[in-house]
Amino acid sequence: MNRPLLFDSPYLLGFDHTRALIERAAKAAAESYPPYNVEDRGDGSLRITLAVAGFAPDQLEVTVEDRQLVVIGRRDGQGASDEAYLHRGIAGRGFVRSFVLADGIVVEGALLEHGLLHIDLARPEPERRPQKVPIRTGN
Repeated sequence: MNRPLLFDSPYLLGFDHTRALIERAAKAAAESYPPYNVEDRGDGSLRITLAVAGFAPDQLEVTVEDRQLVVIGRRDGQGASDEAYLHRGIAGRGFVRSFVLADGIVVEGALLEHGLLHIDLARPEPERRPQKVPIRTGN
């Protein structure tokens, strides 16, 4: 199935970066594991909470690159345990979950507690100061 690209109009020039952001966001939205919440904490603060039960802090990695927050969970020796499960409803696989960040959003920190990974984000208010613009003459 071919889907039309939103920014392929000859009248929309220079929007390649915006198209790439939308495609990254669409790819991130297609991921379903692990489940997560995004909470608005007021004053421009956000908290992303991921359900990462069974992961130790050394099995989790949180990075930010090119305005993309990436959370990676790695399981060592998956499926190598000798336990015999009658029912296994808790996922034991590794994951990569990504979030596209807007300009100005900064990651303040991450906290792992009770099987939940909390990642705090903030959008600091930009310093508002008048800027004097010099006026040149045509000579």
